[in-house]
Amino acid sequence: MKIYIVLSTFLFLAACSSAEEKSWYRGNTHAHSLWSDGNDFPEMIVGWYKDRGYDFVALSDHNILAVGEKWMSLESIKERQIMEGPGAFEKYQEKYDESWIEIRDSKGKQEVRLKRIEEYRKLFEKPGEFLVLQAEEISSSSQDKPVHMNAVNLPGKSIIPFIKDDTSVEDIMRAHLKAAKEIENETNQAILVHLNHPNFRWAITAEELANVVEEQFFEIYNGHPNINHLGDATRPGDEHIWDIANTIRLAKLDAEPLFGIATDDSHTYHGGDVSPGRGWIMVQADRLEGSALINAMRAGNCYSSTGVYLDLIDYDPGNRTLSTTIDAEAGVTYMAQLIGTKEEYQSPSEIGEILDEQTGTKLSFNIPQDVLYARVTISSNKPHPNPSFENQVEQAWLQPVGWR
Repeated sequence: MKIYIVLSTFLFLAACSSAEEKSWYRGNTHAHSLWSDGNDFPEMIVGWYKDRGYDFVALSDHNILAVGEKWMSLESIKERQIMEGPGAFEKYQEKYDESWIEIRDSKGKQEVRLKRIEEYRKLFEKPGEFLVLQAEEISSSSQDKPVHMNAVNLPGKSIIPFIKDDTSVEDIMRAHLKAAKEIENETNQAILVHLNHPNFRWAITAEELANVVEEQFFEIYNGHPNINHLGDATRPGDEHIWDIANTIRLAKLDAEPLFGIATDDSHTYHGGDVSPGRGWIMVQADRLEGSALINAMRAGNCYSSTGVYLDLIDYDPGNRTLSTTIDAEAGVTYMAQLIGTKEEYQSPSEIGEILDEQTGTKLSFNIPQDVLYARVTISSNKPHPNPSFENQVEQAWLQPVGWR
């Protein structure tokens, strides 16, 4: 699959090499292992992604990095597998022998040592082919509201501390972003911080997300089944949160819009809700390296997907046209919506309006002059093979344009 994205003002790529010299890389920035509340070994999870054609992956366990020594009882591992029969440890033994697996007796229980990232990276990484990024899900709370943010491409042992007190959601987000920026400035290693699942326990409103203008990314799709992706009768789903936040930023705060990321947030690999492979980010960069990927994402040179792939994304700021070509599957139909908010919107019902709809695999939208921004959601009629909500189909989300 060969995909190009044409240079545009909104992508800030004028100083970069031509699109033809770049490659697309598929990755997941949100997954959990036995290091926190996942139910599989990190090297088993990383291997799963590599075997299925991903180019990079980040294991983002809660408030911990896989850098110290951590032992876990086989009993505790068994309790997490949510299934009868062979589970995580038995499958681990099938894959790796005693030269890799370390077991000890502790207080009458058998324990296995969880491998550090520096150890399991060596099994998978190959320059230009596969990359393991170090990450942390900074899991804080504000008055019992979960405020979770992923810090991706952390160097060394640079963990970001979590906050748990009466500090506001906005202040917690800013504190995390500030801490990540300080590490980035000290190490000259780009760190991506994205807000996770805003609707998890209805914790973070679109207004709060809009106000933290330092945040550039949030999860437009998260594969966990309990994050209220579609919203409810009185609260917006993730897509409408995106539109509300971007409308506020552009109309009232003179700030740049949010970009959307799709992730798995996978915890379960053995029984129950087996969730890896539900959503991912496609990044176009000049090389498969942490800072290069993150800088490309910051430039908007990415799209998110739960199964729809694109051959072309072309935004022409002069003519205000956004074109895309879908890498179509036989027998699958596609419908695309151009969504945006007009500069002179008068009511909340006019935020995130459908400006145009097209079907087919070659799409071209004219971006109206009077909109604050516009974005495209592409939906297929193909059911998602492992849905996180009822009647889910495969989709793709393009980043907003027309706002400069």
